[in-house]
Amino acid sequence: MNYKALAIPDVKLLTPKVFGDERGFFMESFRQSEFERECGAYQFVQDNHSSSAQGILRGMHYQYQKPQGKLVRVTRGEVFDVAVDMRQSSPTFGQWVGAYLSEANKQMLWVPPGFAHGFYVTSEMAEFQYKCTDYYNPGDEYSLRWDDPTVGIEWPAGANPTLSAKDAEGLLFNDAPKFS
Repeated sequence: MNYKALAIPDVKLLTPKVFGDERGFFMESFRQSEFERECGAYQFVQDNHSSSAQGILRGMHYQYQKPQGKLVRVTRGEVFDVAVDMRQSSPTFGQWVGAYLSEANKQMLWVPPGFAHGFYVTSEMAEFQYKCTDYYNPGDEYSLRWDDPTVGIEWPAGANPTLSAKDAEGLLFNDAPKFS
């Protein structure tokens, strides 16, 4: 696995070694010892899987009292995946990074605790899978506005997302709870 720090160095893009032939492919998608060496001593406690149609935007979500780190990947289709640094003590506070994740590139994104996270589906549909370092806690979830002008995420050209009611009412960055 190749681990590459992005513009926010705590967010890592993971590219697996893929071995393919006429039968298909094989890849190792996770190794705890390697992950700890590259990203930190995190343990995953929950795996999630979602399916979304083109134009769906899920996010920008985070939990405040029980923050989750997420190791995310796409097993069908393609998404533009985004992380926003919500840690006030960080030199990259309020900045965002994004990457295209797809079944073709088989890349994964490590989003540490302290970040808002979301994705926009660019293919006809996408299946999105992710590991979490803490359990989902519905009373602790916040949604940052996907189009917050302070953060200024540059979504794919022509993005006109379909949002859940909760995400449509997301908080502006200036009003959202932040980590110390």
